[in-house]
Amino acid sequence: MQAIQKRIAVSEDVPITGGIGGPAPTGSHPDGEIHPGQAPRPETSGKRLLITNVKIFDGTTLVLQEGCNILVEGNRIVALLRAGETVPEAEILDGGGRLAMPGLIDAHWHSTLCAVSQLVAMTADVGYIHLLAAREAEHTLLRGFTTVRDAGGPAFALKRAIDERVVSGPRIFPSGAMISQTSGHGDFRMRHELPRRDADPLSHAESLGAAMIADGETEVLRRVREQLMLGATQVKLMAGGGVTSIHDPLDTTQFRENELRAAVEAADDWGTYVMVHVYTPRGIQRAIRAGVKSIEHGQLADEETVRMMAGEGVWWSLQPFFADEDANVHDAAGTRKQQEVAEGTVRAYQMAKSLGVQTAWGTDILFSPANLPNHGRQLAKLTRFYEPLELLRMATGTNGELLALSGHRNTYGGTLGVLAPGALADIVIADGDPTRNLDFLADPQTTLRVIMKDGRIYKNTLS
Repeated sequence: MQAIQKRIAVSEDVPITGGIGGPAPTGSHPDGEIHPGQAPRPETSGKRLLITNVKIFDGTTLVLQEGCNILVEGNRIVALLRAGETVPEAEILDGGGRLAMPGLIDAHWHSTLCAVSQLVAMTADVGYIHLLAAREAEHTLLRGFTTVRDAGGPAFALKRAIDERVVSGPRIFPSGAMISQTSGHGDFRMRHELPRRDADPLSHAESLGAAMIADGETEVLRRVREQLMLGATQVKLMAGGGVTSIHDPLDTTQFRENELRAAVEAADDWGTYVMVHVYTPRGIQRAIRAGVKSIEHGQLADEETVRMMAGEGVWWSLQPFFADEDANVHDAAGTRKQQEVAEGTVRAYQMAKSLGVQTAWGTDILFSPANLPNHGRQLAKLTRFYEPLELLRMATGTNGELLALSGHRNTYGGTLGVLAPGALADIVIADGDPTRNLDFLADPQTTLRVIMKDGRIYKNTLS
């Protein structure tokens, strides 16, 4: 049977059909990003799609594969075929010799807190915060990030809206509210709100769903189970001091080991795991002994602690905190703590690589809207520690392995971060050579030519 081959492209001539396709306007967003060929509603024809003439980075192997094509059917990659093979009844998308890679994954993201300042987060109407988050979700997707692990905040409604295609955005693996002890990194109350009596209402941050305060095993169990009930794919606890918060110095250790263990056991009962915010050796070691699977940050770790992480198979979710132009915005006190973390970041990356720790990549852009357009640059600049293809694998296939720890709490039902038969069809076609550098990720508006998530095309600027 002769193949029926039809070229597809998002253009202003594409009619709205079935409620999911539509014109692709050219316009500018308030954050300064301009997205020609952007589709607020993704394009799909319902037919099989054959992506041809591309150099494939599959998210696993550290080489580019030439001479093969990608066959997509529905929301899955069904085959990698040899160049020249025809597929009956398939539409053709010619990549023009460009790079095809999995959609990027940010393993430490705050979907509802990245696009607002801390002042806005603490004072604005909740509806306004969620509207900004929905707008930013679309921008995140159009920077090539098809999946994020949300490390804390009220992201459940946004996830639902994206999954139901009410708005466009990346897949979200939500943690829900960050669980903190009194005086911990998630306790955003002011001094005048203390002491707290049993009958007192929740604080603003708790009412928003950004954080929840829990003291003692009983309260920790309650708050963890609440987040799981709401749909958390993993649970986030604050196990040490932080930069953003007012009351807790970096050196503090938070939650007793039995409290952390209670959270771990509650998450394990639901087939998932606990991730913890922590910087110091003491806090990291306590978390590992309690059974925590993912250390978020940890830039002040010493060699003994890093060896413990490697030996126990614990993930190290690191972020490029260098106190540079991409740093989160802080007041004077926060900036001093930020500098201390930055001094440990270089050593942290060096130890993570030399001691063989399972390392994930994320950004933790928080309360700093001006930094969002530089999302991809925060991966590209890490070539001072890793080869470009190693980094690209970290932000795709490796991060996908971390997401898989959520087990059945993962609502998406497929493999992420790789281009392989059976994987979910999250594909980016780009102008760039990741064997040389990842600089192309710093200019997604220009270099990312096609963005597909779940088999649907959200951007296509190929002619």
